[in-house]
Amino acid sequence: MSTHIIRAKLMHDKRTYRDIEIPSDETLYDLAEAILDSFGFDMDHAFGFYSGLGRHYHESPVRYELFSDIDLEDDLGDLSGRPKAKGVKRTGLSEVFTEPKQKMQFLFDYGDEWLFEIEVRGFGERAKGAAYPRILAAKGPSPEQYPDWEDDEEA
Repeated sequence: MSTHIIRAKLMHDKRTYRDIEIPSDETLYDLAEAILDSFGFDMDHAFGFYSGLGRHYHESPVRYELFSDIDLEDDLGDLSGRPKAKGVKRTGLSEVFTEPKQKMQFLFDYGDEWLFEIEVRGFGERAKGAAYPRILAAKGPSPEQYPDWEDDEEA
């Protein structure tokens, strides 16, 4: 069984990243969970994967969103005429990430907009007895998911 080696970098600080190895037969939902766990975040908000790497993720031609799994969009697409975003719970990692150096943007929490650049670093083989997903490398501290902004304003 093969694995994907994915680097998840914070968009606002690309020096902070996590390299995650995850079985290739997992879903985008599983990848999202692995990314969030690796940064110490709770998985308590909606998220999506987008082909566009900038702030205009909503204009990305290729989109995978948790919203699609809960049917908040109709089957015809959105108001811009773009096809409906695909879901993350039934979309396999190997369907989306097919080659090394391929990139997408991962957006977690549409309110706070935690943006991550996702890149395929390579592929591997599952090691006997290893627990997956697993963190292969981590650089930089995890940001605080819910910083106390009131403390900053008082200072």
